Amino acid sequence: MRTTTRPALLAVGAVATLALSLTACNDGSGTQDSAVGTSASSAAPSGATSAPASAPAAHSASAPAAGSASAPAAGSASAPSGGRTSTSGGGSSSSGTGGGGVIAACTTKNTSVTFLQSSGHASDAQAAAATLKITNSSGAPCTIVGPTTVVADDDQGKASPVSGDNSKDGSDAVDVPAGAAVVADVLYNDVNSEGTKSARYTCPVQASHVKVALPKDVGTTVNVMKANGSPGGVFSVCGTDFKVGAFAAR
Repeated sequence: MRTTTRPALLAVGAVATLALSLTACNDGSGTQDSAVGTSASSAAPSGATSAPASAPAAHSASAPAAGSASAPAAGSASAPSGGRTSTSGGGSSSSGTGGGGVIAACTTKNTSVTFLQSSGHASDAQAAAATLKITNSSGAPCTIVGPTTVVADDDQGKASPVSGDNSKDGSDAVDVPAGAAVVADVLYNDVNSEGTKSARYTCPVQASHVKVALPKDVGTTVNVMKANGSPGGVFSVCGTDFKVGAFAAR
């Protein structure tokens, strides 16, 4: 009996040991752990991209890039340039003169003309000096550019007309503000050295009126005034011409 029982017990133990060994090899948890290890290994990102999602990017939203809406570029509408202000002011000034900044010419339509005879006679030292006055009668400035001509006719028609201009003595541009005036001297000889003493101040041309033509404009005829501005003056010219000076404000 003892000999029969011992081999049976050894056989049962061997079977149990084999079963345990097989169970350990086929354990589902062991297989799953191996699979998880493999999956995690393959899904793990490389070292270059392993930065965690919580790490802030190099260019965060709090630091806008140059040229973004929160950092306007130079010259944008939010920062008006000085050029616009200057241009706006220039527009106002130009409209005031009514020609894109170009002042209108002085003509018979926007001026009035006064001619005053000399207050004294010519002498050996100096000529008689009449006064030509141009007044801007408009509401805007005007300019005189070029020669102004004066023509005098003898009232009796006994002598040829005489004339003079300022083409050599001062025809540069002169601006005349609205309501202002400029004057020019008209130098002439009113002494007759060939006549008798009683006719010493009687010249061939005795003009009670003169014709004045501004540059590039039709002439206007005005009466000669006395030196004090009262009517009844005479422009008495001995000689063939006279000289018109430059215009200036006085």
